[in-house]
Amino acid sequence: MFVAVLQAELSIPGAHSLKDKRHVVKSLVAHLRNEHAVAAAEVADLDVWTRATIGAAFVSNDARHAESHMRKVLNALEAGRGAGGREWSVVDSQIEVF
Repeated sequence: MFVAVLQAELSIPGAHSLKDKRHVVKSLVAHLRNEHAVAAAEVADLDVWTRATIGAAFVSNDARHAESHMRKVLNALEAGRGAGGREWSVVDSQIEVF
């Protein structure tokens, strides 16, 4: 069994309050769960308006498949646009396979 883990730090320049940020993060995490079949959550920077750190995990029986799947998730994050035209950018990211 292999587990791929993605940690991505996002900049959310359009967020002017925690409510704005949480709207973006909530829809983004739901999208990752539904469209990419990963477990996902906001894992850091919870009280910072313009920044979020998203964690995602995927389990597979093949390490290459797990890493490839996480790269697709990262590509989706790097697209930088969510529902309602909300935008973000990936500032830093890392993928690990265990």
